[in-house]
Amino acid sequence: MKLTTKLRRVMCFMLALVMLIPTLSASAVNFKPISSLDKDGKPVELKLRSKACVILDIESGDSIYTLNADKELPIATMNMLMTCLLIVEKYPDIQTLKSTSVSAGTQAYDELFDKGAPTADIQPDEKVTYYDLICAMMLQSSCEAANIAAINLGESLGGFTKMMNDRAAELGMTHTKFSSAHGFFTSGNYSSCGDLAKLSRYIIEHSSIIKTICAMSEYKMGKTDQHPEGTMLYNNNVLVNSASLYYYPSVKGLKTATTNEAGRCCASYASIDGTGYIVVTLGAPLEKLKEDEAKGADDAGSVYAQDYIYYSLIDHINIYNWCSRFLAQSDFLVPESEIRDVKVMYGDKDYANLRAKTGYSRMWPTYVKIEDVKREITVKENIVAPVEVGDVLGEMKLTYGGEVIATLELISTTKVQRSEFASKVEVAKSYFRSGVFFKTLVIILVMIALYTLIHIIRTNRKYLKKNTEDYNDDN
Repeated sequence: MKLTTKLRRVMCFMLALVMLIPTLSASAVNFKPISSLDKDGKPVELKLRSKACVILDIESGDSIYTLNADKELPIATMNMLMTCLLIVEKYPDIQTLKSTSVSAGTQAYDELFDKGAPTADIQPDEKVTYYDLICAMMLQSSCEAANIAAINLGESLGGFTKMMNDRAAELGMTHTKFSSAHGFFTSGNYSSCGDLAKLSRYIIEHSSIIKTICAMSEYKMGKTDQHPEGTMLYNNNVLVNSASLYYYPSVKGLKTATTNEAGRCCASYASIDGTGYIVVTLGAPLEKLKEDEAKGADDAGSVYAQDYIYYSLIDHINIYNWCSRFLAQSDFLVPESEIRDVKVMYGDKDYANLRAKTGYSRMWPTYVKIEDVKREITVKENIVAPVEVGDVLGEMKLTYGGEVIATLELISTTKVQRSEFASKVEVAKSYFRSGVFFKTLVIILVMIALYTLIHIIRTNRKYLKKNTEDYNDDN
């Protein structure tokens, strides 16, 4: 059945879109973080308290470790990462953010009343700049700040939620559904570590404003009629607070979130020895675990001596310690290194040299041998001249433990021109190697055999006839 013109156009458009999407090589190798090496040099696995975890290399996007990466879980006020992103995408200029003030009436507060929602004490109809709203959300998870932004950007709470979900779909967040701008309520609101890692990486790469805000340990909001002295905000992510027991100097953000249903959640990023990492964890315990109750007895300054333990932050600290001690940038394929030759037909040369289009390096545990990574090379069949330098003639897969780390294109480093003489010789060789030639040869041999047989029969008949005639003549 023939396609209609309109349908053909739609299909062509969709195909064009697919071709425009860049191919990303994300590693499937999953290395569990370790705490140390034992006396025999074997890794001692790190015990994480969170239900789900993702560790990303910011620059490459490679997953270094995943635990329940796609599991859909309650995320509490991690929603505000998306809410703040939509604000800065609407107003990318920091001066506009700081000079544009908005407010909302009771519709921003009704659902939050008497629910114990985190707040920055912004009052109904109080004029607050978008910049201060972002600070209130990123530092103190202010739910009213999220709703004020939602009403002004989306014209209603529901309208803004649609904007959030549409943007999530654009970013490839396939395990996410937002039901509010703040995320404090669980019903119909969830995401995954993998999706939040995508969102976090996008924010880090595209919004210096949010990056600057989430690295603040404290911030004072601007003066208003209701708050003539301004309002002090303190960052709930005490990884960035030098006065905190959880302070980790390399960490620059991003956000924490906590509810009874979601547990303790955290998205952070850090630069360690020149490498940027994103860590997202969900579902760490709220209460101190029995196994940890005795740990603080001999050290009153330990985090374990406190009434509340931020297990999500402990997970992040231990993960960054692992990254610092046991991960290193390792080269698996050096650019410009020759890989192998490949046969070329009909050319002034009968071969072309191949190399990888790019080199390949990635973060790799120092206790895992690079030599254990295998190379699987596949080249095209029946390569015919002309061949230009840079033509893709094959691919190489780097695998470890049966998992593909990367797929690299192999390109020619040799220019092979078309040769008519070589073409004719190859055609001749091809003919003599072909089935047609063998069939023709069989037919010729059969015909020769038949001719020979007939000749022999005729010769024998003549001989017998002559002998018979001679015999008759003699008698």
